[in-house]
Amino acid sequence: MENNNRRIARVRELLKQEVAEVMRQEMALDEVGMLTVNDVGIARDLRSGIVFLGFVGTPSQRKEVVKLLAERGKLIQSRVGGNVRLKFTPELRFQIDDSIEEGNRVLAILDQLQPSIPPNPPAATP
Repeated sequence: MENNNRRIARVRELLKQEVAEVMRQEMALDEVGMLTVNDVGIARDLRSGIVFLGFVGTPSQRKEVVKLLAERGKLIQSRVGGNVRLKFTPELRFQIDDSIEEGNRVLAILDQLQPSIPPNPPAATP
């Protein structure tokens, strides 16, 4: 079981690097904003996976990203399959990962609350 977990971790990292490189070549920055491959989830049988993408850009670029991923997903998968040596190239799905955006929203809320929290009084010295 340990060896299988290590193998899955290695395949995830390999796919993460390869997908990022292929997307860099296939999708122009001005077209889609900034995309990063945050993670790749892979099934135990290595036949399917989800690519979680971080996105920074305008709302219109976000719509364009979703559209382009639907159009170019199979091309990206094919190019990744040609670059990696695996028995099967996993069928990849792409999903915009909003976790960073949500984290920034939480931090902004905490920053707004910060001024209303009184500072700790200095400790008295004996």
